[in-house]
Amino acid sequence: MSAVTLKATGRVQGVGFRWATKVAADKCGVNGIVRNLMDGSVFIEAEGEDQRVQVFIDVVRQSPTDFGKVKHLEVHEVEPQNYHDFRITN
Repeated sequence: MSAVTLKATGRVQGVGFRWATKVAADKCGVNGIVRNLMDGSVFIEAEGEDQRVQVFIDVVRQSPTDFGKVKHLEVHEVEPQNYHDFRITN
């Protein structure tokens, strides 16, 4: 099992990015959270099987929504938080 935090910058707020990220997480089979940050970026925690997490990272990097555009994605490995689903939070 692996866990990561992601910080996506670019056109990622006001374009359905969090909702599309949740859909992508559900399809990839990863758990975690996604939320907007005050600086205009989006923060994501994701955990699951190594390969599923990597596929999810690739989807986020390419932007899961047609209206958004990820310009930069920071990825950091972290300890799993044992999420049971993937949620949009505030």
